[in-house]
Amino acid sequence: MIQTMLFAAEVAEGGGLFDINATLPLMAIQFLILVAILNVLFYKPLGKAIDERDDFIRTNHAEAEERLAKAQSLADQYESELSDARRKTQEILSAAQEEAGKIASGKVSEAQQEAQARREQVQAELNQQKQEAMSSLEQQVDQLTQQIVDKLLGARAA
Repeated sequence: MIQTMLFAAEVAEGGGLFDINATLPLMAIQFLILVAILNVLFYKPLGKAIDERDDFIRTNHAEAEERLAKAQSLADQYESELSDARRKTQEILSAAQEEAGKIASGKVSEAQQEAQARREQVQAELNQQKQEAMSSLEQQVDQLTQQIVDKLLGARAA
């Protein structure tokens, strides 16, 4: 047991948690060299790649916002033009319907006038034919009357 105590005392004297001897500065230098190598080989390229990616994303985001604003502007413009075109189309249709109504009423009026004129012409022709027929009948009646009178007088004279 005494030996174990002496061994423990030697260990306690010779090496504690931190031994300040040549090993500690060597470990510190190795750590700093490792940090420098990692910084040069790993952290700087990784940081640069992350920064480039961030710039790329930021640029794309800004361009996308610009395109979206432009697309919205074009959509608004097209919507405005579409509403104007619809309004003009409605006006044109209304004017065309009104003109078609006027033309139709004019054509109907012309057709009615033409029908009236044709009816009057036909009526005049019928009246003329009636007069001619009456005149012809009157002549025939006069002839027949004369023949009857001649026969009656001739039958009495005989």
